[in-house]
Amino acid sequence: MGDNVLIYVAMTSFIVGVIFAPILLPLLRRLKVGQSIREDGPESHMKKSGTPTMGGLIFIFAAILTTLIFGPKEPMVLIVIFSTFSYGLIGFADDYIKVVLRRSLGLKAREKLIFQTLVALIIYGAVYYFDLSTEVLLPYVGAIEFGHFYFPFILVVLLGASNATNMTDGLDGLLAGTFSFSILGMIYIAFSQNEIGLGIFSLSLLGGTLAFLVYNAHPAKVFMGDTGSLALGGGLATLAILTKTELLLIPLGAIFVIETLSIIIQVTSFKLTGKRVFLMSPIHHHFELKGWSEWKIVLVFWFVQLLFTLLAVVLWNLYY
Repeated sequence: MGDNVLIYVAMTSFIVGVIFAPILLPLLRRLKVGQSIREDGPESHMKKSGTPTMGGLIFIFAAILTTLIFGPKEPMVLIVIFSTFSYGLIGFADDYIKVVLRRSLGLKAREKLIFQTLVALIIYGAVYYFDLSTEVLLPYVGAIEFGHFYFPFILVVLLGASNATNMTDGLDGLLAGTFSFSILGMIYIAFSQNEIGLGIFSLSLLGGTLAFLVYNAHPAKVFMGDTGSLALGGGLATLAILTKTELLLIPLGAIFVIETLSIIIQVTSFKLTGKRVFLMSPIHHHFELKGWSEWKIVLVFWFVQLLFTLLAVVLWNLYY
């Protein structure tokens, strides 16, 4: 597939997203699906209250439509579309309960876990049905067959990635920008493996996410909500599962890992010692309370993720 066609794929998704957003945003405003802001969060965030959420629909729609137009209808492509859509649907239900039904906690943690596990189980079933590999590639070791242990493995990958992206989505443009650098690495890996369909989906997701970023950059006109953050995490995890690069999710999603670890460290430290390591977690809030501007935090985090994505590409070429 020529480079020009690949550019057309990303541009098509971007254009679809840019066109769809002005149609969606007035609808979200009329439905009054405004984001409620945590009272225990940074005081500067209170002015964001009421900003439309569920904006993840923009890149979900753009990515899936573009992939269906340009991509082959092969099993792996259908699996990653299903995963992204399904995790987005779980997030949509969570957002709907929070902002429309006014139940501030959204889906109960147990309910969310059940739905996420069900999606992982369907993905596992599809892997077996289409006779796809259940091996895991380890540097220096090679391929290890996981067999029936593959389900708990991919469940951890899917749950970890989707919840990590969800925790990262706390500043204007933070998740959309860092994810764009993450997916660039996955685009490189997919085409290096000659997985054209997965590469096209990744390009489509990049284009759609950049279109969303036009409206989500500070000051944000829309938030992606759990609709978007769970979809991005689920999609990225599934791409890693299908390309056998699950371990590369650590550098490819370095910012998501750091954000998650900051919460774990904060909670553990407080429970054990009664003291907090950070002023607030996730760690992007720590820097806010340190006096960093929102744009400064976002740009630094983008740059850090870019470096880790380059590291992931180097590791891919060395060990995979």
